[in-house]
Amino acid sequence: MKLKGTFSPPGDKSISHRIGLLSLLAGGQTRVGNYSTCEDCQTTLKVVESLGVRLERTGGDVVLHGLDRKLSPKNRELDCGNSGTTMRLIMGLLAGLPGEYSLDGDASLRKRPMERVAAPLRLMGARVETAGGKPPVTVAGGDLNGISYTLPVASAQLKSAILLAGVQAGGKTTVVEPIKTRDHTEYMLRLCGAKLERSHGAWTVEPARLTLPKNFWVPGDISSAAFFLCGAAMTPGGDVTAERILLNSSRTGMIEVLYRMGARVEEEIQGDVPEAWGRVRVRHSPGLKGCEVAPAEIPLLVDEVPILALLATQAEGDTVFREVGELRVKESDRLDAIITQLNAMGADISIKGDDLYIKGPTPLKAVAGLDSFGDHRIAMMLKIAGVVAGRETAVAKEESASISYPGFYQDLRALLR
Repeated sequence: MKLKGTFSPPGDKSISHRIGLLSLLAGGQTRVGNYSTCEDCQTTLKVVESLGVRLERTGGDVVLHGLDRKLSPKNRELDCGNSGTTMRLIMGLLAGLPGEYSLDGDASLRKRPMERVAAPLRLMGARVETAGGKPPVTVAGGDLNGISYTLPVASAQLKSAILLAGVQAGGKTTVVEPIKTRDHTEYMLRLCGAKLERSHGAWTVEPARLTLPKNFWVPGDISSAAFFLCGAAMTPGGDVTAERILLNSSRTGMIEVLYRMGARVEEEIQGDVPEAWGRVRVRHSPGLKGCEVAPAEIPLLVDEVPILALLATQAEGDTVFREVGELRVKESDRLDAIITQLNAMGADISIKGDDLYIKGPTPLKAVAGLDSFGDHRIAMMLKIAGVVAGRETAVAKEESASISYPGFYQDLRALLR
């Protein structure tokens, strides 16, 4: 079995979330092309609709009518589903707006940490309550003060929540990030008219009125593309090209690791609006070598660790992912899922502290009883593992792939040879 052909992944999740959520703060109207159809991003649209945003779906596009901070809520109890991005970013947005709101989600989201976002918002003047640090969350917003805050964990969602509150606050708000994280919120705020500056690892935003761009296009999600690109590198005769995907440097850490392991990769940047985008081709890469992935790299490829761990099982020597403890508090305990499920297939993976160790190469065998634990990225990783093992493998709760990639199984069938 091999993966061969060309595909276009769905619109990028991170960018789709942010253009949807910014319709609460910004005025004007925008027509968004290639907005992600995944469940999480549809959840964001439902939330902004609940808060009064009028949206239209036309010809595959989404038209958003910005509220310019003038919420007209239909419901003050907001269901964030499975989406941690929706909940954390909406906390920052609501912190500067009048009214009290309750944010909740499904059983998986209720296990995820929210106190890390609540703490700086309280320092800015909002009232934020959590249930022992986790959802449900209550936010009562109002007048905010700018602060200077150093991120205790490398988290683009935490940084974004503070910046979204900061653009509504009195005075400047500065976020210091010791380790670089994704910068989509920064791109989006500037695009909407915010004054935002970066200096020595810190972002500073000033209060501003925002306006949505008239037209906006979402590049394809590189985190979704990663499954088929890595799969091609592992399967003899594999040759996969992802078209029109996001190539923002804060999201291409996965490609850098592919290069380091000796994968046959070709990439071409074809545009830079709203961020860099283009095409990536990966071909079967015999002679892959294990490598070390440093802590500073993890925030730039955190969603790709499961599929890169699978790739590492087919590489010669040891691969180490340093300080990946954040994977324990994703949609599942992804570290445990990677180890238990891939080891059941014959891999040799272990964890020491927060470091993930993979010894390779190890032949994988298709087995029964694999479980995604309802985690979309684990489900997709295990389906690609089945391809590497030479037989499609049933995975419990594999339908969870639709949380981020609704067309995953359709594209998998189209690429399988």
